[in-house]
Amino acid sequence: MNEKKERVPPNQRVAYDEFPVLHVGPVPKFNPEKWDFTVEGLINNPLRLNYSEFLKLPIVVSVSDFHCVTGWSILDSKWEGVAFKTIFDLVKPKENARYVTVIDESGYTTSLPLEDLMHKDVLLAYELNDKPLEPAHGAPLRLVVPHKYAYKSAKWVRTLRFTEKQELGFWEKRGYSNSADPWKEERYA
Repeated sequence: MNEKKERVPPNQRVAYDEFPVLHVGPVPKFNPEKWDFTVEGLINNPLRLNYSEFLKLPIVVSVSDFHCVTGWSILDSKWEGVAFKTIFDLVKPKENARYVTVIDESGYTTSLPLEDLMHKDVLLAYELNDKPLEPAHGAPLRLVVPHKYAYKSAKWVRTLRFTEKQELGFWEKRGYSNSADPWKEERYA
């Protein structure tokens, strides 16, 4: 079997021509002078960074595959940004923190267990394939969780909230799978 086929989950097809754009609502306008990133909830060190402060955090580069619940996959996406683990270490979650709710610019949410976010390839990205992330793809900041369907990789991220119980996100409240594993085809609840 061909190596690329082995990297494509069941009932997915590779999108070779371009990175498709899907999202809820309009693409928000980005003002670097007013933008901030916050971390709240069950943490010992609440965090609020403006855009220039965020860009000073340690940088990671990760090449991973990206799978959309609608059936397409992009192979070998090169993301640059800040590892989720870096944020974890800065905020020092409390012992009872088990999940993180991700909140975007317009209030879109998704949530994931901490164990899923601690994978080494999970990051808050501001570059894609050696170029600044485009607004339609989530600029200025997008969560990237390669081992989940893309609706778990929220665009336009502004806030992370550490919680003890999982809060269902936008799509999960509408019948999509909360676990979102593309290899198990966990598309719907």
